[in-house]
Amino acid sequence: MSFEWTSACLSELCLLVVDCPHSTPVWTDAGKVVLRNQNIKAGRLDLTAPSFTDEEHFAGRIRRAAPTEGDIVITREAPMGEVCMIPAGLECCLGQRQVLLRPDPSKVDGQFLLYALQSPGVQHQIGWNEGTGSTVSNLRIPVLESLTVNLPPLKVQKGVASSLAALDDRITLLRETNATLEAIAQALFKSWFVDFDPVRAKRDGRAPEGMDEATAALFPDSFDDSKLGAVPTGWRCAAVGDLCSTTTNGGTPSRSRSDFWEQGSIPWFKTGEFNDGFLLESSEQITEAALTHSSVKLLPAGAVLMAIYAAPTVGRLGVTTTAATFNQACTGMVAKPEVGTWFLYWTLYFGRDWFNSRANGAAQQNISKAIVSSYKVTMPSEGLLKEFDEIAGALHRRIRANTEQALSLSKLRDTLLPRLISGQLRLPEAQALTDEALA
Repeated sequence: MSFEWTSACLSELCLLVVDCPHSTPVWTDAGKVVLRNQNIKAGRLDLTAPSFTDEEHFAGRIRRAAPTEGDIVITREAPMGEVCMIPAGLECCLGQRQVLLRPDPSKVDGQFLLYALQSPGVQHQIGWNEGTGSTVSNLRIPVLESLTVNLPPLKVQKGVASSLAALDDRITLLRETNATLEAIAQALFKSWFVDFDPVRAKRDGRAPEGMDEATAALFPDSFDDSKLGAVPTGWRCAAVGDLCSTTTNGGTPSRSRSDFWEQGSIPWFKTGEFNDGFLLESSEQITEAALTHSSVKLLPAGAVLMAIYAAPTVGRLGVTTTAATFNQACTGMVAKPEVGTWFLYWTLYFGRDWFNSRANGAAQQNISKAIVSSYKVTMPSEGLLKEFDEIAGALHRRIRANTEQALSLSKLRDTLLPRLISGQLRLPEAQALTDEALA
C-alpha cells in the first residue's frame, strides 16, 4: 500500500500555521474559553475544567486567527507535541505555548493529520533536534513547519482516520459512561452518609426518595448530638483506622538491586498512577526477592491506596485489582469485611479537603499515615453498610469493566496507529480488527 504514498511537510499541508500570543492570558472566573496545555492530552481536548478570559483580552488573542471547527492545536512545550482538534460549536482562543494548524482539505484530511501528528515517526521528529543531535524541550515554528508527514490518497486518509476514530469514539463513550456511574455512586454516598437525606426525610414525616421500604427502614428518623455534630440516632463516631483491617505505608525497593526489579511480576504503583479509580496496570513491577527483603508491602485486590505526599496529589485514590505493592508516598488500606471497600473509598474521597488542610512540609505538602487513620467518620449500622456496598459495588463493577475495555481499545489504537500512518498495515485488515474489537 505504501507505494501509493507521498510525503509533505506540515507547512505545505496547512492553510495556516499560527503561533499563540506570547503573553499570559488574563484569567477570569467566567467568559471566553482559553485553551491550556493541561486540556490537551492523547489527541483529545478535555474541557471538564475550563479556563476563561474576558471579552477584551479574548479579542486580542484571536487577532491572528480564531480557532474554528477542524483546526488542530499542538503544544510547543510543557508538554511538547500534544495535539487536539477543535470541535464544532466551541468558541475559544489559544493560551500559551500552543500553535494553531488549519489543514488544507484539498491535500490532507484533518483527522488523518491529527493522528499522523501523534504517530511515533512524527513525534520523533518533534522531539529530536537534527542540528544538534539532541532531544529538545521546545517546538520552534520552523521545526514544526518542516515536520514531514507520509500521505496516502485522500480516500485512504479518510478511511484510516475513520478506523482510528471509531476506536477513540468508543473509548470516549466508555469514559463518559464511567463518569456518569461514578457520579451516581458519589451522589448516593453524599446523600446517605454526608447530608443524611433519608434521615431528614423520615424525621419530617416524608418517605425517603429513590429507595424501597426495606432500605428506608435501615435509616433512623432522628438525630443525636456528637463530637461530629448532629448524627443519625444509633450511628457512632469512628476513625478511618477503625474501618480497616490493615493500614500501612509502602516502600521502594533498592534501585541498586537488579534482583529486586529485573523480570519482576508483582505490580508496584506510584502516586502519579492514581486517578481516583481502579489500578489496572503498574508501570513498574518488582520481584519476590524485593517483597521479602525490602520495606514494600503487598496488599490484596480491593485495597484502597491514597497519596500522602506532594500537593496537589494528596488524597488521590486508587483501588487495586490484583495483589499489589506501592511506594512510600502512599498509605494502603484494606477495609474490614463488614465495612466494605466502597464505603472506605468514598469516605476518603469526601475527606480530601480535610487531608489537604493538614498537609505540612516546606518543600512538599505531605500528610502521614497517622493523619489518614485519625480522620473521623460517622458509622452507620452494618445492615446499611451492606446495602451501600451492594449498590456501590455493582456500579463500580461496571466501571471496572468499562475501564478494562477502554484500556484494551487504547492498546489496539496505539498498535494500529503507527502501522496505518506509515502504510505498513492495509486498511481492510485494520478495519477488520477494529470491527472485531467494537463488536
